[in-house]
Amino acid sequence: MGGDINQKLLIEAKKNEDGDVKFKEKLWTESKKLWIVAGPAIFTKFSTFGVTIISQAFVGHIGPTELAAFSLCCTVLFRFGNGVLIGMASALETLCGQAFGAKRYHMLGIYLQRSWLLLFLTTSCLLPLFIFTTKILIALGQDEKIAIVAGYIGHWFIFIMFSMIISLTCQMFLQSQSKNMVIAYLAAFSIGTHICLSWLLTMKLKYGLIGALLSTILAYWIPNIGQLIFVTCGGCKDTWKGFSMLAFKDLWPVVKLSWSSGAMLCLELWYNTILVLLTGNLKNAEIAIDAFAICLNINAWQMMISLGFLAAASVRVSNELGRGSSKSVKFSIMTITLTSLSIGCVTFVLFLCLRGRLAYVFTESEEVGNAVVDLSPLLACSILLDSVQPVLSGIAIGAGWQSSVAWVNIASYYLIGIPIGVVLGYVFNMEVKGVWVGMLLGIFVQALVLIIIIWKTDWDKQVLLAQSRVNKWFVPNSRETNNHQENGA
Repeated sequence: MGGDINQKLLIEAKKNEDGDVKFKEKLWTESKKLWIVAGPAIFTKFSTFGVTIISQAFVGHIGPTELAAFSLCCTVLFRFGNGVLIGMASALETLCGQAFGAKRYHMLGIYLQRSWLLLFLTTSCLLPLFIFTTKILIALGQDEKIAIVAGYIGHWFIFIMFSMIISLTCQMFLQSQSKNMVIAYLAAFSIGTHICLSWLLTMKLKYGLIGALLSTILAYWIPNIGQLIFVTCGGCKDTWKGFSMLAFKDLWPVVKLSWSSGAMLCLELWYNTILVLLTGNLKNAEIAIDAFAICLNINAWQMMISLGFLAAASVRVSNELGRGSSKSVKFSIMTITLTSLSIGCVTFVLFLCLRGRLAYVFTESEEVGNAVVDLSPLLACSILLDSVQPVLSGIAIGAGWQSSVAWVNIASYYLIGIPIGVVLGYVFNMEVKGVWVGMLLGIFVQALVLIIIIWKTDWDKQVLLAQSRVNKWFVPNSRETNNHQENGA
């Protein structure tokens, strides 16, 4: 009898050991798939965002007015316009990711061309923002001296806006099929060129603001040329079948999803923009804007890691939904969220050690530096919170929930975050701190609601919805159409 008990215990132990091995293998496999997308995406986000930060650093050494104007253009105009384009383009993440998972490969190229068309039309509609920048900023209550310089910078930003059409769509197209290493290589080349060119034009040749802006434009366009060559010249043989008139077919459903995507992400990105505008109406606006913009930029550096995981989350969730595996979707969500949160905790501790020292990378003003130090505790909280929130948004994009999340964003940010920020900042005279506390509350509420939604979701039902979407929008490629016509004849 004792032998039977020992044998049963050995069998049970072996089962548990096998289960642990299977779990470890599953975790290792999922982690590899995650980092194949997240690794290059994080580096690309760092590099792309670094282009603006490097420009801002050089502009900051030209003068405080130029820095404030450049900060306004980046955090108000560019964030506003780029938010629209990122939102519209994020529909491509849902469509391409699910189509790739369902092995409808040629549809990715058609979706890419549809996205080019929609984003070009959208960018054209946004041009008045950059043409009439000075008048818009003055109407919003900004300092006239800063607004005039921002108007000059805004004209240059038109070239950057059109570059985003190719940049965003090609990145999402390549990420959905885990081919984004080429994007990382191009981003590395671009930022290296930008550093050298910015130093040469602004510091050595003394072209000042013109030199910084010219280098910025080139840094945004250089990767686009490489991405287009890679996509159209054999790098994506299965998913790019050439330009097709099918891109003009069934546009309306894609337009509606793009609008929903645009609304979802715009509401997130514009949130910070409105908060920056609120700081522009506080006392000592130049220092308030500079300090707040520097804090947001430091926070954004850390957020580039989370945005890399956002990309990975949307790709992994959409791929597995298209493939039809609800268990894999749930395991991917758990792995990505915990990985991003762990990295967020490390960066949180790291920033607490550095505190306000990073401010002097962007400015030589002691007043601005002291203001940044004063905001450091709130910045640390933002870093920790932003390690989770973008991942949740990525899961929503992968599942195609953009329309629902847009309503969550309206309630969290615009009914809770901004009103509380205004009351604390203006009524209780907490100024920038009050505005930021409101921002944090809005992000916290949004993240909490998304966690509840994801936790209660029936992923088996989401698999059926994803497969229905893929089949509904499927069109045969030109070769299949020609064969069908020949057989019919």
